[in-house]
Amino acid sequence: MPSLSDAFIPELPHYYRGKVRDNYDLPDGRRIIIATDRLSAFDRSLASIPDKGQVLTQTARYWFDATADICPNHVLFYPDPNVVLGQRLDILPVEIVVRGYLAGTTGTSLLTLYRKGERNIYGLTLPDGLRDNEILPTPVITPTSKAFDGGHDEPLSPDDIVDQGLLTREQWDTVSGYALALFARGQQLAASRGLILVDTKYEFGTDETGKIILADEIHTPDSSRYWIADSYDQAFRDGSRPKSFDKDFIRAWVVERCDPYKDEIPQIPAALIEETAEVYRTAYETITGQAFEPDTSGLPVLDRIRHNLAPFFTAPIVTAP
Repeated sequence: MPSLSDAFIPELPHYYRGKVRDNYDLPDGRRIIIATDRLSAFDRSLASIPDKGQVLTQTARYWFDATADICPNHVLFYPDPNVVLGQRLDILPVEIVVRGYLAGTTGTSLLTLYRKGERNIYGLTLPDGLRDNEILPTPVITPTSKAFDGGHDEPLSPDDIVDQGLLTREQWDTVSGYALALFARGQQLAASRGLILVDTKYEFGTDETGKIILADEIHTPDSSRYWIADSYDQAFRDGSRPKSFDKDFIRAWVVERCDPYKDEIPQIPAALIEETAEVYRTAYETITGQAFEPDTSGLPVLDRIRHNLAPFFTAPIVTAP
């Protein structure tokens, strides 16, 4: 099945390659963001998962539409199933993570820090006696600094954010208000689909007037943790993890066979790649309640995207002699 491992288009200006998305800044202040099918982990690209980029773009589209009354977002329109044309923003230097449960695996997650005995975290005070994956009395924001040049994200409190000049108090109040309202809408709609939105991250930026706008993606399988609602009660009683859209097959397969930070990655079986692709498609349909509509043309995905983005080309198309 065709997949999109790279979306470099030389006729588009100001190319920037991210872990998953390839970006182009247009002269008029708009940005083209192409979601590829790359699956990134261990600071490298592991595989190309068919339909992953389309799933991410279309899931975010569902949520941007469903939350437009809460918060302005960067979307202008969608030239292609894998592409969003958005406003170019100055991204704020704080990563906003909202959590509804004591869960997580990263070094900055509430659960990781709580297990270490920390009770005053992110400006929050947590009681003793909480269990893994327990629902919190109310959703909380656990912001971190955005690491650059190989640095590590660091937990921040709201006072830290303001005192360090990362955001003004007014900006923090706006961002935190938006984040909690977006998460509440996300939990509400997820519940109607038999899901629990456990936690998620948001990125915000400012336009040329300083207006705060939601950027990047929202409530996708890559940016959010979802649990299957009817699996939660029994899992919590057992002390096990609730069922989720588990996309970690490939990560686990690689770790069992090499040191992914140092060694060459072995050839990943086609069946494992397709299994992961099916998880993404299922996630889209469950989250949005809409049927996934794959590209059935059989053409390379990049050819389709190039055709749809041709109006934005700023250099002549070079054809073979």
